[in-house]
Amino acid sequence: MGLRNTRDSYGAMARAFHWLTVVLVLVAWLIGLFRGELPEANRAAAMFVHISLGLAVVGLLVLRLLWRMVDPAPPPVQTPLGRLGDIAAASMHGLSYLLLLAVPVIGIVLVFARGRPLPVFGLFEIASPWPADRAFARSIKPYHEWLAHGLMALAFIHAAAALVHHFVFGDRTLRRMAGPA
Repeated sequence: MGLRNTRDSYGAMARAFHWLTVVLVLVAWLIGLFRGELPEANRAAAMFVHISLGLAVVGLLVLRLLWRMVDPAPPPVQTPLGRLGDIAAASMHGLSYLLLLAVPVIGIVLVFARGRPLPVFGLFEIASPWPADRAFARSIKPYHEWLAHGLMALAFIHAAAALVHHFVFGDRTLRRMAGPA
């Protein structure tokens, strides 16, 4: 398998971006979901990892989109759903990219609204551009959480659709991203 996409399959770079994004988002979501269940002594470290994963998702998204501009995706596999299926898939991908950006950006705003600096992978910190506003932080936290849950629901639908393509339609959609070229 080469680095670049072919007409029939995704290349190593597209696959790496896809699966690394899956892992980062899943781990960040799980930490966000269960951080409160951790012992108090571990919560700050968990939040640092959660924030670092969110920043990595944004960086990976930028790299992924830049790569996509120079290495377009293979054309959609023809299915019984026809053009409607292609539109649905493109819409789901667009919404996924939007949420991959929106969830971390709202998380960054949440950190700043709490008046805290944003740790950037333990290398440096970006100071909050405004004073702490706990009421604002409380008001935006649910959006960060709901959109993160929405992203996970979308990922579940995406995975289910890939399985339908594989087991119901019997096409190459899943194998193009998961299996040998």
